Amino acid sequence: MKKSVIVLIILALLAVFAGTIYYVGKGEPAKLAADAVTGAKPVISAPNRETFPLINIAKPVGWPGGAAPTAPQGLRVAAFADKLDHPRWMYLLPNGDVLVAETNSPPRVVEGLKDRVMNLLMGRAGAGSTSANRITLLRDSNGDGIADQRSALLEGLNSPFGMTLIGDTLYVANTDAILAFPYKTGDTKITAKGRKLTNLPGGYNHWTRNLIPSPDGKKLFVTVGSASNIGERGMDKEINRAAIHEIDIATGDSRVFATGLRNPNGLAYEPTTGCLWTTVNERDMLGGDLVPDYMTCVEFGADYGWPNSYWGGYEDIRVEPRRPDRLEYVKRPDFALGPHVAALGLTFTDGANLGTAYASGAFVGLHGSWNREPVSGYKVVYVPFGPNGYPVANAKPQDFLTGFLNAKGEAQGRPVGVIKDKMGGLLVADDVGNVIWRVSAPQAATPASAR
Repeated sequence: MKKSVIVLIILALLAVFAGTIYYVGKGEPAKLAADAVTGAKPVISAPNRETFPLINIAKPVGWPGGAAPTAPQGLRVAAFADKLDHPRWMYLLPNGDVLVAETNSPPRVVEGLKDRVMNLLMGRAGAGSTSANRITLLRDSNGDGIADQRSALLEGLNSPFGMTLIGDTLYVANTDAILAFPYKTGDTKITAKGRKLTNLPGGYNHWTRNLIPSPDGKKLFVTVGSASNIGERGMDKEINRAAIHEIDIATGDSRVFATGLRNPNGLAYEPTTGCLWTTVNERDMLGGDLVPDYMTCVEFGADYGWPNSYWGGYEDIRVEPRRPDRLEYVKRPDFALGPHVAALGLTFTDGANLGTAYASGAFVGLHGSWNREPVSGYKVVYVPFGPNGYPVANAKPQDFLTGFLNAKGEAQGRPVGVIKDKMGGLLVADDVGNVIWRVSAPQAATPASAR
């Protein structure tokens, strides 16, 4: 029998097996509205332990001609750049150029039938294509809010994600290392070979590595997600993972800044207090109402509980060995964003030009659930902050950019990174539509420097 026929048979059997999981072994639909599991005091219900994860993926279909997400009244949405290859993360350069990481997961580790099924399902969700491994530079030369120039700044990377420029050095976080490249603002291509600043734990689940410089520019904070859901691959695979690292730029030395963060992604400084905030994706297979993904002010030395507990002290009894002694020291996150919403992008509104309704707060990109019924996320939300540098009392995430799901529940797009551009608009990377959307206020004047 030909090899291609055997492969097709295996894939068909995996698909049947996945369907059996969905219809026989899946967990129950959510009992709470997703909004109930948000805010500083979300509803934390009893866990509904699942033998197999409930699979409910919004089929990726892309945007029909002329379609776009929906912004609040008074704001407009247009494509800043399209025809990209799985754009995930962005970075604004000092001259207004935008870097975008066109990237995807590296080849996934397969250690059994469960991994094979999950890889198949992630492919159906649009996350199975080969990574372009490229950072592209986008330039809006006339300030009209549309990129009219693009160039491949860096190629041949390894699932790149986070980027930052310090002086004349561009730092790029591959999935397994931080690289440093000489770069002068305005250049459209880097030909010099990068040097490795430090290795990062790689492989298995949660491949994205974001980074942000310390305020003095001497260190980098780097996100490293866990290798598994709750440590089921063995805790030897989790060494220095589920954490934010602090890297010394001069030496490459690293230490764990905060731990117990299952899969941290977005990083941004709150402008009032200067505190470093992050978004975190929490664990699966405790039901559609647990556990809320969240955003939080990250304190040095803090432990946020993963894998033994969640939301500040609720023990996950699936994890062995149990660690009740650890619960006393676990820190509760600051703000829940909803169950299984896949919170990724994060940016605060300082420098934004979107009207008084969005003058003080944070925008968060919710990539969307794959294992909740009904689905959650698939939108960009706004969280209002008070003068104390924390979300206002009783705040809930407010819908800001919606319409990523069509009337059939199919995914026209999925938001990932969110940043502000030099004119105060909000850029949103959409890795299913392969577009970067720009949200702006029509009355906003174009700065002379951008014309």
